[in-house]
Amino acid sequence: MAAFIQKLFRKGKPTGKSGATAGSSKPVAPKPVDTSVTDARDEQRAAQQRQLASAPTDDQLESLAIEGLTADIRSDAARRISEKSSLQRVQKDTKGRDKTVYQIAKQALQQLREIEEQALRTRERIQVLVTHAADQAKTDDTNLYEARLDALMKQWALVENDASTEQTSTFLEAAHRCRERVVQLQAKVDDQARQQEQQKQRAETLELLQSTLDELRLKSADELPSLSSLDAMQKTQENRWLEATRDTTVDKQEQKRFESVMQPLRVYISALKRLGQYREQISALETNQGSNESGDRQQQAKELIGIIDWPADVSRPTSLDALTRLAGEPKAAPAAKKDDAEQKKLAETLQSTLEKLNEALEAQQLKESRQLFKQAQQQFKALNHRHGKPLQARLQLLGGQLRELADWQGFATEPKQIALCEQMEYLAAQPMDPEAKSERIRELQNEWRGLGGSSDRTLWTRFKAASDQAYEPCKAYFSAKSGLKQANLETRKVICDELAVFIENADWAQIDWKSAERIHQTARQEWKAAWPIEFRDNRGVQKRFDDLLKQLEERLNVERHKNEALKQGIVDRAWELVSHEPLSEAMDQAKALQTEWTHIGITRHREDRKLWQAFRQACDDIFARRDAHKIEQQQASQEADARVETVLSECEALQPNADQTTLEGAMAQLQAASKEPVSTAVRERLTQEKRRLAALIDGLRIRNQVQAWQDLVTARVANDMEQASLPVNWQALAGEVDAMEADELVIRAEILTGTASPETDQGRRMEIQVQRLTQGMGNTNGDDQNKSRQLEALVASWCVRQPADAVNDQLAERLNRALETMLD
Repeated sequence: MAAFIQKLFRKGKPTGKSGATAGSSKPVAPKPVDTSVTDARDEQRAAQQRQLASAPTDDQLESLAIEGLTADIRSDAARRISEKSSLQRVQKDTKGRDKTVYQIAKQALQQLREIEEQALRTRERIQVLVTHAADQAKTDDTNLYEARLDALMKQWALVENDASTEQTSTFLEAAHRCRERVVQLQAKVDDQARQQEQQKQRAETLELLQSTLDELRLKSADELPSLSSLDAMQKTQENRWLEATRDTTVDKQEQKRFESVMQPLRVYISALKRLGQYREQISALETNQGSNESGDRQQQAKELIGIIDWPADVSRPTSLDALTRLAGEPKAAPAAKKDDAEQKKLAETLQSTLEKLNEALEAQQLKESRQLFKQAQQQFKALNHRHGKPLQARLQLLGGQLRELADWQGFATEPKQIALCEQMEYLAAQPMDPEAKSERIRELQNEWRGLGGSSDRTLWTRFKAASDQAYEPCKAYFSAKSGLKQANLETRKVICDELAVFIENADWAQIDWKSAERIHQTARQEWKAAWPIEFRDNRGVQKRFDDLLKQLEERLNVERHKNEALKQGIVDRAWELVSHEPLSEAMDQAKALQTEWTHIGITRHREDRKLWQAFRQACDDIFARRDAHKIEQQQASQEADARVETVLSECEALQPNADQTTLEGAMAQLQAASKEPVSTAVRERLTQEKRRLAALIDGLRIRNQVQAWQDLVTARVANDMEQASLPVNWQALAGEVDAMEADELVIRAEILTGTASPETDQGRRMEIQVQRLTQGMGNTNGDDQNKSRQLEALVASWCVRQPADAVNDQLAERLNRALETMLD
């Protein structure tokens, strides 16, 4: 606005040239400033502010950011632009014009790029997680399987909201398969633990039964065990054995061993019961309260001995010995004993075993104590009466201590067993997921077994009843699951049938190998998806499926090996191109090899990765040569930028008022700098600076030219102009102008430059303009070079052809004023 006002005032100023007098022309009064321009600017600014205060679109904000009248409007509008393309246009249009808006747009674009990069990284992370989940679902590596799955789920939780529906579905499906596999693995571990625990329980049961039998055989004839305790122990161990053999495979030898120790115990308990039942009759026979006939008493004694049927390998009670004598039966002959030296050695071994048993009892090591006591009983049985009698009392004493230790531990476990009964009863009353409920029942049963069972029959019956009640709701679920297993088995049979039909009917000479590989993968996936399955029923189907897959894999592997050989050939050719010259030809051939690579068919994944890495390395080495060349060019460009920067800085520091010689010297330096291999940005600065200096030089040339013309115009009026001082071409140039009067010449100059003419000459000016229009010369907005030539021709005519009496100071002043406009 200030330049525009100065231009208006400059048009109204007198030229002040030499030769002009104060009275030779009328003074021109300055035009008043048009305040409507300022008002219009204020109104436009207010309109822009109102538009910014409303809800402008991105296009409106873009226009305000570029064309806003104030810096605040432009900055505020730039900050509110959200569209990337609008910000890019604002940045481009304000570069070098508005530094603040340019920086705002640049920072906003940087933020958008960061957001886009973050979104890209998130998408890539999601895809990686989906791939990892799918890989884990089908991997055979079960090491830390559940921990890896948990880590995968935690990472997924961070990006789940950014995933697409398809990605979420794929990931969750793979995670579901992983969870099912975790359950399978855990079930396998639990089953192994259960079987190990059952094996332990069976071993302990056999050990306890054997030690009980051995102890009974070692008891003296006068020591009879408690029938109730012995009966409770026998029933408890029977239940314990049943629990330890449920849902598991028991070795035949182990089962036979159980029967071999349980049967003698049952026989002994039965005999002990019968002894108690007939105790009064035996006493009566001993005290002669029965029949007086000796034959009858002997017969009754024989009958009682046959009814009681006391085990032969256990010492008979005193009452039975008396009954035997009464029956007249001979005393059992003692078994043959080993020789004295061997007996002494066995006695020493037993003495050592008893010492170890005593230490184990003092350390309250029940399991080890039972083993040592069993070993001691076996060693004692091998001794004769003379060598075994001194050690019998200590063996019985340690056996009593062992029973006390077992009873003490049983007393300690009873509150825990009662608590387990209560937990099982509470579990039976709770509505729960069948899988979870079944798992909890199994855990409580394992805890019960871990306590070694219970000698209290009532407590065991309570726990068993609660277990059955708790498991009752699970039966229907597992029954339905059994139906699902059968359906999955049928699905697997269908998969085998379809796979067999495909292998038999496929044209292997023209088959689409990628489709065949997908069929192979799909078959495996659908096979795994058909789960759970009854493993026993699945054995035959699994074998058939494995055989079919093997047939298909053999054909696929033949094709894969062939394709791998082709890719290996591409890799070899790529490495040959690393040192190939020229570089452009090597790059073109590398690109062709990349295209050829994509057209090769199926390969093994691991081998393909190895070949691809080798091929990629070769291509990287080829293109690294190009990058090295670019780096050299960049280094040369940076060095050239450093050299040119000094010249540019000096030239950019030149002011518009510098003299022509300085400007032309700077232009010459810029022309020389343009030959340097500078960067694009520096070259753009060079171009802009050359344009600026060229414009300044042209301006100075025009100013000097106009000044010379004005001097000649004034000199012509003063009649002190020499013809030799005129340009040589002015004679010919003046001849191009039609003969005209001096005032018409001045009016034509005013028309050409758009300078106002006096009121008295307005009519004449109109006639000349009409005449020019008729001649096709009415356009005063032609190119500057043509207008400059026409003005020069008019000045040449003024100086060469106009008579001295036709020119005057007033016309000279008007002509010089018209020439002055060329400098605006």
